[in-house]
Amino acid sequence: MQTLRAYFELLRYEIAMRFGGFKRVHDGVKAMPVAKRTPERGLVPESVAAVETATCFFWKPMLCLPRAVALTRLLRRQGVDAEMVIGYRPSPFMSHAWVEVDGAIVNDSPEYQKRLLVLERI
Repeated sequence: MQTLRAYFELLRYEIAMRFGGFKRVHDGVKAMPVAKRTPERGLVPESVAAVETATCFFWKPMLCLPRAVALTRLLRRQGVDAEMVIGYRPSPFMSHAWVEVDGAIVNDSPEYQKRLLVLERI
């Protein structure tokens, strides 16, 4: 069931990007509240795995931004105070998006916190 929810979040991202661009995606994540419920134990790694599995069934490759958007929305819907972070390195330029829970990266390498400057936390 988690994988299906993750797939729909990826689909939602695609639709928002197509009809409203990054601003619509950004505003949608920013406006999404954390559900008022106690998250189940093991929910975060289960959700990370669900997003990764859902990307395998998507018709096109999913980069870091749609994965981070989908995971953030999935976790918030289930009561986890997830934060999407967009970071960058100025030279040579590189950007990346990831998800943090309680200040720790949950869907990627913790090295990104050390090597990239934070552009925004959503």
